[in-house]
Amino acid sequence: MIFLKLFWVFLKIGIFGFGGGYAMLSLIQDEVVTQNHWMTNEEFTDLVAISQTTPGPIGINTATYAGFSAIENAGYPPIIAILGSVLATFTVCLPAFILIILISYSYTKFKNNFYFKAILNGIRPLSIALIGFAAYSLMTPENFTDYLSPLFFVGTLFLSVKYKLHPVILIFGVALLGIIIY
Repeated sequence: MIFLKLFWVFLKIGIFGFGGGYAMLSLIQDEVVTQNHWMTNEEFTDLVAISQTTPGPIGINTATYAGFSAIENAGYPPIIAILGSVLATFTVCLPAFILIILISYSYTKFKNNFYFKAILNGIRPLSIALIGFAAYSLMTPENFTDYLSPLFFVGTLFLSVKYKLHPVILIFGVALLGIIIY
């Protein structure tokens, strides 16, 4: 039964996750933490951190880890939980795969159509709003445990905007600071 529920949850996320992985984060968090209680908010925060540091799109990585955690937290052994991660990954990608096939077929046919352009122009601000909500929803007490967390945030934002430092350098720098301080 949990596999069917996992399929349905990540199918919905895949369908409504316009804007890419960061836009999907708030949807995934709502489903796996709030609605289904498959993990705690703190576990989800750790999951997002791991998903950001592993190669690949963050939405797919998060779905993979969430699928594994959901099955494992339901009491199944890790070998069965791997099936949950495969199912969540496949299901979250399925709607986008079908949509891309349909869009690529029809884009050349309708690219000059007024209504088609209007639909694409309407989706852009929606994806920006979803990304902003994902960032806002991750600003919880679990993420900002002390006064240093906001300083790390502001510092990395400043260094990336002002000095154009590569994100990998910032990640390793803050990780090193975290090891030293904590």
